Amino acid sequence: MAGIGFELRKLLKKDTLVGLLQAYTFAGIIGSGPWVLSILGILIIGLLSSTVVVPSFLVTQFQTSVTYLIATSLILSGGLQLGFTRFVSDRLFEDKDEVVSPNLNGVLLLVILIASVVGIIGLFVLLPGTGVVYRILMLAAFVLMCAIWIVTIFLSGMKRYKAIVALFAIGYAITVTLALLLRPLGLEGLMAGFVIGHSVLLGGMWVLTIREFRPQELIAFDFAKRGAMFSSLLAIGLLYNLGIWVDKFMFWFFPDTSEPIIGALRASIIYDLPVFLAYLSIIPGMAVFMVRIETDFVEYYDKFYDAVRSGGSLEYIEDMRDEMVYSIKQGMAEIGKIQTLAVLVTFVAGPLLLQALDISELYLPLLYVQVIGASLQVVLLSVLNVFFYLDQRRIILLLCSEFLLLNILLTGVSLWWGAALYGYGFALSVLVTLATALALLDRRLGRLEYETFMLQ
Repeated sequence: MAGIGFELRKLLKKDTLVGLLQAYTFAGIIGSGPWVLSILGILIIGLLSSTVVVPSFLVTQFQTSVTYLIATSLILSGGLQLGFTRFVSDRLFEDKDEVVSPNLNGVLLLVILIASVVGIIGLFVLLPGTGVVYRILMLAAFVLMCAIWIVTIFLSGMKRYKAIVALFAIGYAITVTLALLLRPLGLEGLMAGFVIGHSVLLGGMWVLTIREFRPQELIAFDFAKRGAMFSSLLAIGLLYNLGIWVDKFMFWFFPDTSEPIIGALRASIIYDLPVFLAYLSIIPGMAVFMVRIETDFVEYYDKFYDAVRSGGSLEYIEDMRDEMVYSIKQGMAEIGKIQTLAVLVTFVAGPLLLQALDISELYLPLLYVQVIGASLQVVLLSVLNVFFYLDQRRIILLLCSEFLLLNILLTGVSLWWGAALYGYGFALSVLVTLATALALLDRRLGRLEYETFMLQ
């Protein structure tokens, strides 16, 4: 993420309102990524298509299909995202920029092959009896989404953020526009718009990557060599994404809270809409998270370890450690403030928002709980990011395992108890995991100098 921090610091040094807005806009888009933007896109498509697509349940089928695509592609590619990111970071640290693009092509080929096999199996298992065109589009979209998550990691190594933001804007503008233009064709038209828009996004990101890291060969598989990637990172990526989505899957396939939509795909109307709206509220928090962690914290992190490597004085090293701790506290305080504001706005505007979307106010309690849970998730993500910088993979693996197990257990309890506790399983699992993470972080930072010098 050093490239992101470098660019954000340049914008903030302008000391102007425009520079500040640019920094937070870039951070919000890059931090939120295609996941939140995809949710926003399908909500817009659904709202604008509801009066045109006949019958209206085709809109629900489209939104459900894309939701499953996002969830399954994140889970499938999550491990490789982290593992390959570390591989690239190590190569850049070694000044081996020329191996980045060939290995990107290699990992994309691997991801495309795996996603194609998994997707084809899924077509027969989950989408029996559906149209051939729809199934082909679902397979294409699934492969595209898996590839997009992988290519997105290269955003952290680039400095052309205006072009990147423009690509995100163009990609999702095309997705929404074509889906709306093709909506008279029904479900296939909506899916075709989604596929074409994401093809443009993936192609643009890939071209930017190739131009940034000029390859000397077309394809390489150095990342697949023994020891090239950490198995712990592969496990962390899988467990974290499972932890994020497991409660949704439980609500989708619990008979009392879901209904069949298309093929074997089910949706939980009572759960999905509040979740979608809640995740839109995290965009400001993600922007603050990216700006503060990737600028203030990283600046003192670099100074601390540079002093360690170059033989700086103990007093200076301790000062940099104290500045790191202070920047973490300040960053989390700002994230807490902005997400608290998002929660308060949701509490005030929630009834009007649901009314505007023609949604029953019975969803309000669940919306409130989900917004709180999503806000806590942003703070948890910031703590996990600090642990990544400190290379504490075992702790991150422990926290992700705790999060996944708690979410399964507490969501199961809420489903057994009834509607009064819906949403509390996810929120409480994030809260408990966050409390554990903060306790472990405090301990690690207190022992940072000792572990840096004595445990190497």
